[in-house]
Parts: sequence; structure tokens; C-alpha cells
Amino acid sequence: MPDVLQLDDQFPILADAQRVAGPLRVLKHGDTFSVFDQHGDVIGGEAEEQGLYYHGTRYLSTLELLLARRRPLLLSSTVSDDNVVFVADFTNVDVRREERVELPRGEIHLFRSRVLGDGVSIDRIRVGNHSLRTIDVPLSVRFGADFADMFEVRGTRRPRRGTLLPERLGDECVLEYVGLDNVERRTRIRWTRRPDALEPGTAKFLLRLAPHEKISFEMSVICEENRHERAASDFDTELAASRSVIAARRSRRCVLRSSSESLNRWVKRSAADLQMMITDTPHGPYPYAGIPWFSTPFGRDGLITAYELLWAAPEIARGVLSFLASTQATTYSDVQDAQPGKILHEMRSGEMPALGEVPFARYYGSIDSTPLFIMLAHAYFRRSGDRAFIEQLWPHLLAALDWMVRDGDTDGDGFLEYARQSENGLVQQGWKDSNDSVFHKDGTLAEAPIALCEVQGYAYAAWRGAAHLAEARSDAAAASEWHERANHIQSRFEEAFWSDDLGTYALALDRHKRQCKVRSSNAAHCLFTGIVSSRERARRMCSTLMSEASFAGWGIRTIAAGEARYNPMSYHNGSIWPHDNALAAAGLARYGFTGAATRILDAMLDLSQAVDLHRLPELLCGFHRRTDERPTLYPVSCAPQAWAAG
Repeated sequence: MPDVLQLDDQFPILADAQRVAGPLRVLKHGDTFSVFDQHGDVIGGEAEEQGLYYHGTRYLSTLELLLARRRPLLLSSTVSDDNVVFVADFTNVDVRREERVELPRGEIHLFRSRVLGDGVSIDRIRVGNHSLRTIDVPLSVRFGADFADMFEVRGTRRPRRGTLLPERLGDECVLEYVGLDNVERRTRIRWTRRPDALEPGTAKFLLRLAPHEKISFEMSVICEENRHERAASDFDTELAASRSVIAARRSRRCVLRSSSESLNRWVKRSAADLQMMITDTPHGPYPYAGIPWFSTPFGRDGLITAYELLWAAPEIARGVLSFLASTQATTYSDVQDAQPGKILHEMRSGEMPALGEVPFARYYGSIDSTPLFIMLAHAYFRRSGDRAFIEQLWPHLLAALDWMVRDGDTDGDGFLEYARQSENGLVQQGWKDSNDSVFHKDGTLAEAPIALCEVQGYAYAAWRGAAHLAEARSDAAAASEWHERANHIQSRFEEAFWSDDLGTYALALDRHKRQCKVRSSNAAHCLFTGIVSSRERARRMCSTLMSEASFAGWGIRTIAAGEARYNPMSYHNGSIWPHDNALAAAGLARYGFTGAATRILDAMLDLSQAVDLHRLPELLCGFHRRTDERPTLYPVSCAPQAWAAG
């Protein structure tokens, strides 16, 4: 049984101790993405994330390219700077017959490249003979599809599945699955060069190469639903289409360069990752959260990513706000943790969400997405002056404000708090949504309803921002009321959350309004939102956040060392998250602690130079930084992750 690393107790992400070593490669195009090893192969097991995915389902779970029945010797492997093309170079290992070397190592060059399109992955394979003799090169491709739902890949067990149909072989290979949701899912595998032999799970080629001759062909893996056949495409067409979209987007955005090449490499990769994660929707561009586990719209992630990008690309914020307005809850649904006016937590495709086996087809179990929605609307207006869009958004903003009063604050104490209604929903509904992420000093878990400290900061900023928008609309009465609400939250917050013992704000209040006296990174978000009214308390917070217990050298830990549930290898109780540190740095700078903010950003820059492709991961382990050693990565972290790139 694989070891379990908890994302949350209901829906864990499994991390097998036998995971494939080495960094994985990732490509994404719209709702299609692929995760594979440095060879370009998909060889992971049931609980491995490798595969080709479309609409929340894995359409390819095995893909292995063999030369003379062996894996070729990998020479190099990378993804292009714009994240569009994967390329790898190989050569042959010594091929022996009995005791004699039949084909010495290094005589065959194999070049493999891959590009994605909408529901399609295309490999171009080129084989070259660098010897002085004619060689018959046996090449084979192993393939298979389990059509696993993303939650199955993550490790969720199902009592029963749909039906895998027998492979159909002809000029192409067709793999099919009929789900319990009655959706027919199909993988077609086509080659521009006809295989010399095609049998279940394997295509075989025998390539006769004269000295210095090269042969190329393409392999397309096509994802289809309900007999909707896709038109044939090719490598060059998909490559040109992807790069045309990138060129059009770049022409509308700023280019950032500095005198530091380290910073330039980090910025270049982050920009490319954001370009890949931002997905066109009918409502505008939306940054999907992360690959592989969260390649779908998430409310909180999209809002924070858009906030991070607001200075450079305000159109992302407009797309996010439009999308979330279109999916805003209008009715009560305990199954979805939804109430009228509440903003989406996540929305997923796939068999299990469609059947209700998991509640995430459209799920609203997030306490902070709604105030963040209002915060971003105000920030977007300040950045763009787009009054017409704010008018269009106004009914949705009013509905969100109503939710904050009516359902977000059920006991009327002025604080936003949560308690799940859905039997299968998330227990914890802040950004740290592991089951064990909110606890008391002695380690006992807090009982719901729970009021998180950072969420009160978001609520404060939401009311303040709404008041400024009302002023822009010449609605003095609403502006006055909402300013007063912001003032009330700010004063109540100082009374209820400040802990002199900790030198910071308590992580949360439990159902009995008792403080969770734990040093956490959550409190840094309070600086970011401006709810902290005392300069002296801000100074003490800075000292606490930058102490050795909290600042690990690679960034601020989610939970300080020494706390009861501190674990540097956990998802939320001692790990380091780049986006969390970005908000902390912004908050510290807001209160004038620029030295501390710079120290955090320097740590993030160092991290970018220490990880593969200069790509900041979703999170890393919170071990203290050791001289001349690289950071300890979290084994099932998403990379790329939109808000880490932002």
C-alpha cells in the first residue's frame, strides 16, 4: 500500500515510495494536459500522476518508446522556454547477440518531440543512422489507457467502475471506456507511418536505415467523448497554432527585464507557466490552479493569481471576475456547500464529479473566495478605471456582500466563519484545507464554526473596497454603511485575535470563540489586507514571522517550528508555499518592513535557481535551509502552480 501524504483526509494524494526518480515534464493546452518522465514516456503505476488528461480523465496511462526492446539511452530532455514543445535526444545502448556486440552504443540517434492541441498529443519521432552500414532498427511503442478519473489517480477508491472495451486494431488503435455516467470515452492512436505489426498494447516498426539516413514519422493520441470524432491534425499545425496564441497575448502585455540574469530566468519561466495555465473560457481568460491535481478553475487560486498579475495584465482579473460572477451560487445546496451570493471554490469535469461520488462538479466550500472576489473587483477598478464593467458586475457584488452578512456570519459577531454542510465536503474551508490545519496550542483540532484570522482581513478589505466602489457610483449611503462595517471588523479583530503571548494574531477562533494560539503564516495575510491597526503589533508580527522558528531560509513556514502539529513534511503544517510568502512580503512592505520583505523575495529567487526549469513549485518541505544544499521538495506538489508563478 503506498504511503499517504495528506492533501485532505477525504481526498488524499498518494505518494508511492517507489515513485519514478527525476523531475517530470508537463505540457498543457486548454483542458488537455500531459505529465510524463524525462524520456517522454508514461510509465507510472495506478497512483502515479503520469498520463494524458482531458476533461478530468486520464486518456493515456501507458506510453513507452523502445529501441531494440530496450529503453534508449537518454542524452538530454527539456521543455521549450515557452512551454509549448517537449524535446529529448536519445541513442542506443549496446545491443548484444549472445556474447557479441551487434550494435555498439551511440550509432543510432533518436529524437523525440511533443506538442499538445485541444484533446490531442502529437509526437514527432526521428531516427538517424550515424554508422557506416545499413541497419534495421526495431522500434516499438507500448500504450494503454485506464480512463481513470482524476480522483482515482489521486487515490480515492471506487466500489465500481464503468466498462473497458476491447482494443480495436486496424489502421489505428482505438481504446474505449463507457463510464457509469454513460459517457463514452475514446482514445485513438494514429501513426503517419503504418506499423509493421500492431497488436494489443504495442505497435512495432522495423526501420531500415542506410548510412547517415534519417526517417521521421508522427504519432497522434486523440481524446474523444461520445463519438465526437476529431479532425486529423499534425505536429506543425498544432505547434504553429499554439505559438500564434502566445504571440498575440505577448503583444498585449509588458515585458520585464532586469540586470540580474537569475531574476530574468525566474521571470521568464514564471511568465511561460502563467501563459500555459491561463485558459480561455467563454467569459475570458482564467488561470487554472495547477498541474496535475488542480488543472481546473478554482475560485481562491484564480482570484489571488489575478491579484498578483493585476499590475501587468488587468485583463486576467476581468476574466476571473466574469467567470466567477457567471458561476456565483443563486440557491442553497448543502451538497455543494452553496448559499446565494457565494463564490465558487472549484469546478471539475470527469466521471466521479458527474456522478456525485465527489462533490466538486461545482463546489462552494470556501470561506474566502467571496470576500476575495469583492477585493479583486475594487483593485481591478483602481487599476483600470473600467466603470462599465463594474456596473455590469454590481449585482454580483451586492449578492456577495449580502452573503457575507447573511450566511458568512451566522452568529452576527461580525466575523466570517465556516462549518461544512456537505457530508463529503471539505472540513477546513480556508486556503489551508487539510483536515488537521486548524488546531489549538495543545494540538487538539478546532471545532466549527471556525473564524480564520486572514479571512477577517479579507472581509475588512472587501467592505472597504465595496465602500470605495459605492463612492465612485455616488452612492453615499452605501459607502457610509460599508466603511462603518470595515471599521467595526477592524476594531473587533484586534480585540478577539491578538495574542500578546505569541507576538502575532491567533490562527483562528473556534466555535466557542477561543483563540487557536498557534504561530502561523495566516497572520501575515492580515498585513497584506491592512486590517492591522497597530504599528507596534505589526512590528512584533514582523519579528515573529522572521524568527528562526518561522523563517526557514527558503521562506516563511505555514506553521512555526515548535507548534504542536508542526511537521515540515506536511501539506499545511510546516511547509513553505511561494504564494503565501508573496502575500506575506507584500504585507510586510505595506507596513514599511522592506528589509523583511526583501529577505523573503531573495529566498524565493534563490529557490527558483535551485529547482528544475527555475519553476517554483506549489510548495516545498519546511526544513531549515542548509548551506550549499538544495531545498527538499514536496513529493506530490503541483509544478507549475499558477499562484506560485504569479
